[in-house]
Amino acid sequence: MDSLQPLRHITAGVLDVALFETGPVDGPPVFLMHGFPYDIHAYAEVAPLLAAQGCRVLVPSLRGFGATRFRDAATPRSGEQAALGADLLALMDALAVPRAVLAGYDWGGRAACVVAALWPERCTGLVSLNSYNIQNIARAMLPDTPDNEHSLWYQYYFHSERGRAGLAADRRAFCRLLWKLWSPTWVFDDATFERSAAAFDNPDFVDVVIQSYRHRFGLVAGDPALAGIEARLAAQPAIRAPSITFDGADDGVRPPATAAQHARFFTGPRSHRVVAGAGHNLPQEKPQLFASAVLELVQPGP
Repeated sequence: MDSLQPLRHITAGVLDVALFETGPVDGPPVFLMHGFPYDIHAYAEVAPLLAAQGCRVLVPSLRGFGATRFRDAATPRSGEQAALGADLLALMDALAVPRAVLAGYDWGGRAACVVAALWPERCTGLVSLNSYNIQNIARAMLPDTPDNEHSLWYQYYFHSERGRAGLAADRRAFCRLLWKLWSPTWVFDDATFERSAAAFDNPDFVDVVIQSYRHRFGLVAGDPALAGIEARLAAQPAIRAPSITFDGADDGVRPPATAAQHARFFTGPRSHRVVAGAGHNLPQEKPQLFASAVLELVQPGP
């Protein structure tokens, strides 16, 4: 599939969400959540695979991406984890979807983990790259190994106003560099990148991105309306839904983890898998594998 079109627009919480939907409306619902710096086209091949198996597939653009817009100019342009989870929950409510399989990576995987952990009755199954993707902000200033710190250079760059200016000045070149660094074995062409890069033209993209990477280190305040959610996330709540977690063996953001490293965060059944020849953008690099994992967790519809 070349493009996820046409898009619906759904009023959900503080956002007007741009949403691609495919598959039978009475099929078991699946939310596919993209990351930074990607967009809904990460699922251009996954979505039709799931729809062909009878799933109702919902692929929203996150806040700050694509055609999704804030409804009120006064709403803080926050990219904190509580915002991503609250957005997904509000979208589920707006669509009257009581429970669904939640699948994602990077920011989208974080949104899925937040909903799965805090509102377990809404999640029938979780697919998450990098396992438990809820930030432990209280420990964010503890240093990691030199190799792991090196891979997070872009986050530290965003802590400065020079970093904000650099992203604003040439967001396409910056994001393309991250694609190459984070998925070194993935060969993508100009058209594939440009199809997603249009999503970075969102007027709130820079503000949301910068706030996200500053908030996770405790450098800026979050949205006061989300303080209650952040407080609950600070307790590092466990996920009890059936879960399939992945790491790409070639992930340029973080090295693959063992199942044991995150086991305490999963109280339900969980399978952890390391994927050879894959980096950080797993659904676009290995769409058949990602779709198959989702289908393992899908419950039959009516």
